[in-house]
Amino acid sequence: SRMRRIEVEDENRRGILGHSSILTLTSLGIRTSLVTRGKWFLTNLVGIPPPEPPADVNTDLERFKDGTPRSLRDLMELHRADPVCSSCHYLMDTIGIAMENFDGVGRYRTLDGEITINPVEILFDGTEIDSPAALRNWLVERPNIFVGTTTEKLMQFALTRPLEWYDIPHIRTIVRNAAQNDYKISSIILGIVESVPFQMRMNESSGEAVASN
Repeated sequence: SRMRRIEVEDENRRGILGHSSILTLTSLGIRTSLVTRGKWFLTNLVGIPPPEPPADVNTDLERFKDGTPRSLRDLMELHRADPVCSSCHYLMDTIGIAMENFDGVGRYRTLDGEITINPVEILFDGTEIDSPAALRNWLVERPNIFVGTTTEKLMQFALTRPLEWYDIPHIRTIVRNAAQNDYKISSIILGIVESVPFQMRMNESSGEAVASN
């Protein structure tokens, strides 16, 4: 009947990565998805969306099931044995593995069926993580990455258009200025409102920035 503040004691549950909404969104109908969770993390929080898979790639994991109990991690490692798949999947799968303790609807677990979940992995920058909390801490310790991605998305929303190459220097300026104010969201919003892309528009005939109406 009313909003109440809930203290979350489980480190793995804190933050957006512990929300069942996100965990369900990034799962399939019958199981979790290392790929979907990793892609969502890279795209929405890190700002480096992985490329789409080749049109003829075989994504059927059932071909690896021969009656031997295997975790989703094991199946994806077999899939990554293909050099065509390895480079992109390594980026996504390592993130998904760190979140594998959450099932398809966000319940925390230590077993996937009868197999113990092993969430220990090495991220693309060489950092070892072993839990959803460790993955969240990795991002928190790199605020320029998360804030940069957030600023890009807010700027795109404010401009009602995709960002162009000439918008990026303004994004960097906003992030640098926000860092001086502990990355407060108010600093980011003010930086966007005061930025040239927001206050001006490009004159297509001359290539010069002119005041927006």
